[in-house]
Amino acid sequence: MTGGARVRRAPLCLAPLLLAFLASAPAHAAPKAKAKAKAAAPAPVNGAVVALLRAEADGDLRKFYAERGYRPLWLAGSKPGPQAQALLGHLASARLDGLDPADYRLERLRQSLAIASSGDPAALAAAELALSDALARYVRDMRSSGKAKMVWADDDLKPRRPDTLAVLRAAAFPKDFAAYVGGMGWMSEHYVRLRTLAGAAEKRGTSKDNMARLRLNLDRARLLPGPWTHHVVVDASSGQLFYYGAGKRAGTMKVVVGAPETPTPMLAGKLQWAILNPYWNVPDYLAQKSVAPKILAGRSLASLRMEALSDWGPNAQKLDPATIDWPAVAAGDRVLRLRELPGGANSMGKVKYLFPNKLGIYLHDTPERDLLKKADRHFSNGCIRLENAAQLGQWLLQRPLNSKSKTPEQPVALPVEVPVYLTYLTAVATERGVAFRPDVYGRDG
Repeated sequence: MTGGARVRRAPLCLAPLLLAFLASAPAHAAPKAKAKAKAAAPAPVNGAVVALLRAEADGDLRKFYAERGYRPLWLAGSKPGPQAQALLGHLASARLDGLDPADYRLERLRQSLAIASSGDPAALAAAELALSDALARYVRDMRSSGKAKMVWADDDLKPRRPDTLAVLRAAAFPKDFAAYVGGMGWMSEHYVRLRTLAGAAEKRGTSKDNMARLRLNLDRARLLPGPWTHHVVVDASSGQLFYYGAGKRAGTMKVVVGAPETPTPMLAGKLQWAILNPYWNVPDYLAQKSVAPKILAGRSLASLRMEALSDWGPNAQKLDPATIDWPAVAAGDRVLRLRELPGGANSMGKVKYLFPNKLGIYLHDTPERDLLKKADRHFSNGCIRLENAAQLGQWLLQRPLNSKSKTPEQPVALPVEVPVYLTYLTAVATERGVAFRPDVYGRDG
């Protein structure tokens, strides 16, 4: 969902008791919440509100509240908590998400909160149900995919609008629900950053072209999960990798990504294996343009720490280099499988991390440390070279990554499959407003 496009949605599901209160509601909005709520001990649950929720909730809302003993989610004792105003703020600026604020009946929600501030149990229960319904619909709409194109190596990762029950269960899980709502904890931190940037850019009167480019970035970030999903993100624009779990970013590192002529794709899959002491399978074009000319100039495959194989199958046989028609390889008339032997100088380093995909992309260690020191790190053939492969491995495997054996290609299954998202986020904030990194892949045009 992007730009000003609108989606037909079901009418706001308000309990009958709320409609009765709205008939006599004042026209003014609820008072603004304080910028920062003071930490306090949890307020006691209002028994009358619990009884009303038990009587009034229906459908998925009833299932959700029944699971939690009909305890309120949005209330702090006898009044709505700061999370209620935070949600209203998000809904009021829903145009930044490519959504229409009018679809969320903001004025009714404001009136509901104004009435509930009196502490009346019926008004509190009505506000509670209306807020949960609004949050569920808003999150479902936000999770719709926009114009960004992604190659989905695993169909399970394709964006799907969650149902009301799934949204509310996820929201109720974190200990600090107010922080979850205030920080839009259901979305990636990259999305939240870009959304904030878009709001500031609008106020500054940023050009239409830059706003359109910023919306493309938002659509890419919309495809990323929130921090409560255990996952890895690689941003091929900045040359950075991030990994998340338990509601926060667990770590980050520099990476080397695809050069302009061999770009890292927009791709999502599930990491499944660590391969210790990997071979490096030399791309065909490098076998032709780099290796074959060196052999013809007098080098040997052994000196390059490489070997030639008969084919790409699991039972491929080693070839005698003397029997290979190297001029044909150099001319492109023969395609030859070459691989570099494991070791400290191997282009894969000590480990690579695999996720099934038809593009042959993976994450791996690298001996070329100098490239990681550069500000622009677009040098690879499309794969991702890691600044700290062991650090990522310890997080993925939940134990140190090491092996005393020098056996090539040692497979180590990850304890759980970990989603990995390769994205491309060019927009950044500066003192003068929104700016963009160089569009090295030409995807912002």
